[in-house]
Amino acid sequence: MEGFVIALFVCLVLALVTKYLSVPTIPFYILAGVILGKAGLGIVQADDVSHFFSEMGLIFLLFFMGLGMKPERIAANRAAVLTSGIIDLNVNMLIGFFAAYLLGFSITESLIVASAFYISSTAMAMTSLIENRKLMLRESETIIWLMVFEDLVLIVFLAIMSAGDQNLFFFGFKILCVLGILYALALYGKEFLISILDRDDELPIIFTFAAVLTTASFAIVLQIPETMMVIALGVAFATTDPDAFEQHARPFKDVFLVVFFVFFGVTMDLSSGGGVNLFNIMVICVLAIVSKLLSGLITGLVIHGSALSGLEIWANTIGRGEFSIALAALYGSPIVGTTIAAMVIVTSILGSFTAKYSTNLRRGIVSFGRRKAPSHRVHAGR
Repeated sequence: MEGFVIALFVCLVLALVTKYLSVPTIPFYILAGVILGKAGLGIVQADDVSHFFSEMGLIFLLFFMGLGMKPERIAANRAAVLTSGIIDLNVNMLIGFFAAYLLGFSITESLIVASAFYISSTAMAMTSLIENRKLMLRESETIIWLMVFEDLVLIVFLAIMSAGDQNLFFFGFKILCVLGILYALALYGKEFLISILDRDDELPIIFTFAAVLTTASFAIVLQIPETMMVIALGVAFATTDPDAFEQHARPFKDVFLVVFFVFFGVTMDLSSGGGVNLFNIMVICVLAIVSKLLSGLITGLVIHGSALSGLEIWANTIGRGEFSIALAALYGSPIVGTTIAAMVIVTSILGSFTAKYSTNLRRGIVSFGRRKAPSHRVHAGR
């Protein structure tokens, strides 16, 4: 218990410092866990308490993801979603998968690494757009749709990975039945749900917490992925009053998610005996940066007709974060988890600076191009 309290206190200090410096908190929470855990000082160890809180963090993160889904908006903008999303998916998944496979990971491990490699941090991307006052840029909408498409791919991936050895037809049938029940409850119980959310006592908070945990528990009993079901619950509740649900669930998500990231770092093993290959980690980190740059440039050229727009897209989507770590925690081996964690740390820290200074970077490129232009004309005249 003492270690748990120490971890929370360190995270409080880190939260204050990172918010003041306007840099992402996730990589520093993971680093704190690494330093405090068995790879560092060894003063904090994972136990049943930390495991429970970590699971709650993951569940509420996915619930928030569901609340952010707006099926009607996706349908209305399906061309933009599909065009940008397919480019992003093909470039990053293929590079991530083949890179991991050629570095010695198994096919399953390569798929997990590629998925974490592909999915940008929605929280970081949206935060950078807001804090850097970029929501009015034409590239911002493209970035938002990219995040939506990635979230949809994540849902499909979770469903596939969770199927395991079950009969796929029966597995799919169970999922469809639960989805139908959740949708019916949200549709026909909408007035009841709104009446609960409108109360100013503790009932809305208790209801939100109980709904998420009950859904996850029933999913476990039915042997279907609780991760997917809490996303579906969020999507269903998004048809009522998603802002109210976000308000009541945010305290749980924020606190539990900090514990999730810290103790993910605590359990990391960076020793050579753990099979960790620093060369592999460096290659994955570099390719993660280059891959998003390539997909960003292609997206910018196809949708906006400008490589500079692609540079802006890359600058705000380079950071991997919460969902990459979630995939590592759910399906990754210790080696895979360490590789993904290193990638998250590197790309998220770099991404905080590229997002902040992307305008200066674009101006510098334009100025450099203008300075080079006269020399080309003189050379042509000769």
